[in-house]
Amino acid sequence: MYLLQHYFEQTAARNPGKDALVCGNRRWTYGELIDSSRRLARSLRALGVRRGDRVAVFLDNEAETVISMIGILMAGGVFVILNGAMKSRKLGYILNDSGAAALITKVEKASVVLDAWAGRERPSVILWKGETTKIPSLPDAQSVAWDDALCLTGSDSPSPECIDRDLAALIYTSGSTGEPKGVMSPHASMIAAARSIIQYLGNRESDVILNVLPLSFDYGLYQVIMSLMFGGTVVLEKSFLYIQPILKRIAEEKVTGFPVVPTVLAMMLSRRDMGKYDFSSLRYVTNTGAALPVEHIRRLRALLPHVEIFSMFGLTECKRVCYLPPDQIDRRPDSVGKAMPNCEVWIEDESGRILGPGEVGELVIRGANVMRGYWNAPELTARVFRPGRHPGETVLYSGDQFRMDEEGYLYFVGRGDEMIKCRGERVSPKEIENVLCALPGVREAAVMGIADAIEGQAIAVFVVTSGNGNDPVEKEIRRHCMRHLEPFAVPKFFQFMDALPKTDNGKVDRKALAHHLCSRPPAAVKPNQQHP
Repeated sequence: MYLLQHYFEQTAARNPGKDALVCGNRRWTYGELIDSSRRLARSLRALGVRRGDRVAVFLDNEAETVISMIGILMAGGVFVILNGAMKSRKLGYILNDSGAAALITKVEKASVVLDAWAGRERPSVILWKGETTKIPSLPDAQSVAWDDALCLTGSDSPSPECIDRDLAALIYTSGSTGEPKGVMSPHASMIAAARSIIQYLGNRESDVILNVLPLSFDYGLYQVIMSLMFGGTVVLEKSFLYIQPILKRIAEEKVTGFPVVPTVLAMMLSRRDMGKYDFSSLRYVTNTGAALPVEHIRRLRALLPHVEIFSMFGLTECKRVCYLPPDQIDRRPDSVGKAMPNCEVWIEDESGRILGPGEVGELVIRGANVMRGYWNAPELTARVFRPGRHPGETVLYSGDQFRMDEEGYLYFVGRGDEMIKCRGERVSPKEIENVLCALPGVREAAVMGIADAIEGQAIAVFVVTSGNGNDPVEKEIRRHCMRHLEPFAVPKFFQFMDALPKTDNGKVDRKALAHHLCSRPPAAVKPNQQHP
């Protein structure tokens, strides 16, 4: 076994009749999942997808997304799973940046795909899930119905020639410039990361994982990858927007593992009826994406005393860095633990000196889980993925500030960039600023994150209008953001200003903006009540 799909196939050979995936009322056994994936792989090869070709998957959290992932790997391709709520501008950018040879989507997203298509030669093939009579035609592209693509039968894997150094995925994450960046993720690194996490979580075939996180988000994606590797079952939900049915699902499916982000936990703890839900099957809860507030950890411990809580920290560039053993959660609830198995970490200052206990510096990661770099971004790759202490190796400079205590436990101090973590998602202020400034009447805009009990960080925008009498009002700006940004990136707070504070070199003074927020009463910053 040396490729991701080989692990999945071995599990299916061992337990073909076991439930691999539960989506709504539909259950997929391992045998059914692998058979459908093989059929898709054959169609992709017949349609011209070759080793190393990127195939974009623009679907929601659904079985077809998982089948697409496995089928693309079996065809020798590289999967690029995109958020189903993505807007046309970003979709067009990623299709162009990745050079996708094919796109898998559904007819309900046709308008977004059509808007993203203008002036692009790729991809040359589109697979459409949905009613065939509604499949649109696109210039220079072959449109194929999903059901037709799954008609080819056979039992062997279509593409045996790949090796574990080949890319398995491009995982796009928000960049500080406003444009997404694709993290190049080889089979070997993804397998190393998944095996390490499986080890410290103690996963077993009897585990049932409830995944409410998007598969475009590496935290959500790996729930499926790991479960297919160790032979568990994934209950896949479309989102965590409505928490009540999710809580009921835990008892219905006898869920043992529940990965969350702080927003999910805050929504749970805000309910007054938590006592009516049955959590007796639950064995562990994990968190990453942003640190859990200590008070939330204490309340969760009181609510679920029998459940192990794993506080973790990770980056898409290496998947996971560290975890706090559950037996340490009461002693040091603000820590994210020590390096996970087969991973080494340390903290450096700006000169490269390794720092001791209590000193704050940049976290550096060494291990097989470190990915290859950023697609089409050699300069950025060289800044973040640097030569290590040993010849020929690469280590990852996280950009995040940490400190370590005397016993080697890590504590997150702050981000080294201006990225916002909202609902567990990385959000680029620059991307939102670009969208705002594209609206006529907006002269300047600045975006920053502010602490929020539900969202981790809520997005606040400061807007300077042109003052010509036809300036957009808050309602128009909000509507514009909802048209052009994913729901998690739509600002929650709006503040109009006569001018943005600037530093001596002319840049927006974000410290002054933060002080402006802190010096005004909460009511002075109007919340977006229609925030999705």
